[in-house]
Amino acid sequence: MRLYAESTDLFLTDARMHRIAEKVRGEYIAQIGHRPGAAEYESWQNSLTSLALLISQADLDDHGVILEYQLGNTSRRLDALLTGHAQNDSENAVIVELKQWGATARSNAEGCVETFVGQRLRPVPHPSVQVGLYEQWLLDNHTAFYDDGIGLAGVSWLHNMQYDPTEELFADRHAEYLKTNPLFTGDQSTELAEFLNERLSEGDGVPVMAKVLDSKYKPSKKLLDHTAEMVAGQQEFILLDEQFVVFESVLAAAREGFHRTTKAVMLVKGGPGTGKSVIALHLVGRLARDGYNAQHATGSKAFTENIRRIVGRRARAQFAYFNQFGAADPNDVDVLILDEAHRIRETSASRFTPKAAKTDLPQIDELVNAAKTTVFFIDDLQVVRPNEVGSVNLIKEAAARASAEIQEFELETQFRCAGSEAFVSWVDHTLGLAETAHPIWEGDDAFDFRIVDSVEQLDALIRSKAAEPNTTARLVAGFCWPWSDPLDDGTLVPDVKVGTWQMPWNARSDAGRLADGIPQERYWASDPRGIDQVGCIYTAQGFEFDYVGVIFGRDLRWDPASESWIGDPSESHDSIVKRSGAQFTDLVKRTYRVLLTRGMKGAYVQFMNPTTSAHVRSRSRSLPSVPKR
Repeated sequence: MRLYAESTDLFLTDARMHRIAEKVRGEYIAQIGHRPGAAEYESWQNSLTSLALLISQADLDDHGVILEYQLGNTSRRLDALLTGHAQNDSENAVIVELKQWGATARSNAEGCVETFVGQRLRPVPHPSVQVGLYEQWLLDNHTAFYDDGIGLAGVSWLHNMQYDPTEELFADRHAEYLKTNPLFTGDQSTELAEFLNERLSEGDGVPVMAKVLDSKYKPSKKLLDHTAEMVAGQQEFILLDEQFVVFESVLAAAREGFHRTTKAVMLVKGGPGTGKSVIALHLVGRLARDGYNAQHATGSKAFTENIRRIVGRRARAQFAYFNQFGAADPNDVDVLILDEAHRIRETSASRFTPKAAKTDLPQIDELVNAAKTTVFFIDDLQVVRPNEVGSVNLIKEAAARASAEIQEFELETQFRCAGSEAFVSWVDHTLGLAETAHPIWEGDDAFDFRIVDSVEQLDALIRSKAAEPNTTARLVAGFCWPWSDPLDDGTLVPDVKVGTWQMPWNARSDAGRLADGIPQERYWASDPRGIDQVGCIYTAQGFEFDYVGVIFGRDLRWDPASESWIGDPSESHDSIVKRSGAQFTDLVKRTYRVLLTRGMKGAYVQFMNPTTSAHVRSRSRSLPSVPKR
């Protein structure tokens, strides 16, 4: 998608006639289906007028200009891409990222600065980092730049600013980024014009622009090799029994996919700790090493962003979200690996989806359509929101509609909970989610499960475990307290309160500026500083720790009279789940199942409701309630 693609001559005419922003807005409405926000329209008016002045100053009168050019199936759009020829007759393009910023401040995040965005001081990528990532993404994923040989560079232009060497943007810690992708301020337009002329001075840019627009998005071999290398650099693992079968079966399906017309759907079922995510991640690495376009996707921002952090900035292009495949061509991907498939939604469409891309197609059908081989890793009992519809039956029905060959696998070997299948089975039975062979907890020397008497004791126990060498531990809770925005100084409000004890939730995803020492929401599970916040289901799901402490709230309690679990929406602050009606109790049960099974070596729980605590204790023959010395 792009909102404007014309010659620079026509662009300058549109700018002089004060109609360029209106043309872009009209195309936005036509493609997206609704009007852009007032702030975005105002940015087009200001920035595109400045861009026109720059193009005139640089005498770029025979070139191509693409505005608001979307990067493949991502939600990101380049501000402007200029095309032309250099003096040596090579075809070139230059990304120009336009900023209306005023002053910036230092951020404690690497490669970031803070500035006012959306009426709030927020951490954002340094402009040189941002445009550098866009440049690398195109070099890795757009055939015009890695097959057709079009040269590419990227710059940012802060046209409202004056150069000030003491400004945070020019601090020494950003020197490498600035060297690779220069930044120019408004009073440096002459230098920026020279930069553009070095790459585009010979014009004839419209044919180059056409080549860019006609080319395809597809990961390059260099990117696949890099992804394989980054994944291989993570912890080695040994496949056991059915895990080995799943891994090798997916590889075989990928090989066969090139020689058959039918699709393959592979359904991998497994409870918490059966290695689903580990297998999925290493499949991406192995398939990339073998030259396949293998993409990994989830429905979880925290989970996907942590994987992207692990594999690095460049390989992140191979790790996406479920809702990014609606515009994909059929069989665009060789192997699509879908982790946490229980988090699939009914549809990928939102108010930001281009109008042309909106269809009545369910998200599950988009995913199956996008790949030759689709691999779903799923646990039906981990659905914790009413808008999550992923299930074994849903996948089977989609496979049938696509006339796909389907293979089913069951993972049983337990890697979490110290390998205690009995503990996971007991949790399922106790919460009334499934009839299992373990209605009573008999204890397990290898797995430390305890009920504690107070939240202070729970907090102290988790902190003592986190203080041990090479040990991770986190405190989590049911969504039974409000979740506030940060204070003006970036500190978090201690919303989770039990008596005199209090602690904040992890930061919200839209928190804006955070004080030093507070990790962003998406990194709460992996950042050691997460020990100072309580995690919720949405930041804990998909992750594991050595030890987990669970505050079991009053949104779910055991009722002795009816001998059943009762969900209480009045005790919940999860607005979406509260509106789920008859689903509420079951969704909250699944929430606590997920939280209780995050621990590799131990799980500790404190029940807010005494009757519930007594009931769970009654289902154990061996349940210490005080810390072991």
